Amino acid sequence: MTTFAPSNESEVIAAVSWAAAETASLEIVGHGSKRAIGRPPQCEHTLDLRNLSGVSLYEPEELVLSAYAATPLKEINLHLSRKGQRLAFEPMDYGPLLGQPRGRGTIGGVLAANLSGPRRLSAGAARDHILGVKAVSGRGEAFKSGGRVVKNVTGYDMSKLMAGSWGALAVVTELTFKVLPVAETETTLAIRGLLDEEATAAMAQALGSSAEVSCAAHLPEGVAGQVAGGALGADAATLLRLEGFPPSIAYRLDLLKRLLGKAGALQTVEGETSKAIWRDVRDCMPFADDTDRPVWRVSMSPSQAHRLTLELRRNTPATSFYDWQGGLVWLRMEGGDPEAEAIRAMVRHFGGGHATLVRASQAVRAATQVFEPQPPALAELSKRLKAEFDPHGVLNPGRMD
Repeated sequence: MTTFAPSNESEVIAAVSWAAAETASLEIVGHGSKRAIGRPPQCEHTLDLRNLSGVSLYEPEELVLSAYAATPLKEINLHLSRKGQRLAFEPMDYGPLLGQPRGRGTIGGVLAANLSGPRRLSAGAARDHILGVKAVSGRGEAFKSGGRVVKNVTGYDMSKLMAGSWGALAVVTELTFKVLPVAETETTLAIRGLLDEEATAAMAQALGSSAEVSCAAHLPEGVAGQVAGGALGADAATLLRLEGFPPSIAYRLDLLKRLLGKAGALQTVEGETSKAIWRDVRDCMPFADDTDRPVWRVSMSPSQAHRLTLELRRNTPATSFYDWQGGLVWLRMEGGDPEAEAIRAMVRHFGGGHATLVRASQAVRAATQVFEPQPPALAELSKRLKAEFDPHGVLNPGRMD
């Protein structure tokens, strides 16, 4: 096995061109923080991008930042924080869930996995903030999209095509993102002691109000005590995040308290504790337990999520919590069996969605379809895109199968 460690785009082109000519497979790696997601790699060689690192352009006044693909996200955040700015979609850090320290994720991996965090409700995901990319296709051909070039001659929005492609379409070498100012402050309102169904109703009521809630999550009993160093205690906590200027937050907080006062006991959490809670929700810290018990990431209708978890627990031991108003369900399978067929059948039964096995042992991942199977029409489109971008199948083959 050969490891290629290019330092610039020309060396990436040379490595991929060689692989295409030899029909030799390449595993695309940044810092490896998400290497354990997907089928185990079956690649002959490794394309290690860690030398493609650093911020190449930052114009705070224009709200634009460009960086090379393997630039650590913590470095990006440091640059932005100095100017009071941020990536508004607050991308998740998979490191702790997969047994690694925080901070190893890269900006290229953010786009490859189309990451987002609790603010997905109000800010979207990585694909909604990407402005441009430079990349090398599986043919060994360089291309760029975005910035002054909105689309290339094929008509594809290349930047968005790369979102969620997990390195299977092209090797992204440089990215440009839109950035936004950091909110002056934040406050979290926690409703205590609600059952999952009650929490679903309370979150829907809050999001439907004029309180401009930016994030909504529900941590059932026991799970709540595993964020922010136990600051919330063990009782169930339904979390509503408010961000902005202090007078605005005070007004909106009062509105929520009047709206939800009868739902349950109310608790206000502010400052660094509030930030720590949402950071731990973002990074799935309740399940970051240094085990390989299967963990699922299920995206579905917020109104149906609690029904899925109730049905699941009737048949198998599982622990869950909810983000995105319930539109994102995190499931840890306590018995060790991923129960893939059962979970995907229940997702279909309760209105449809996507279930991704984001943590499991290598043996389980090898025997399980990790990513949600695509409908036939979408699968055919994906196949055609793969054939156009990577006709020899050299980039991350098998990872998404």
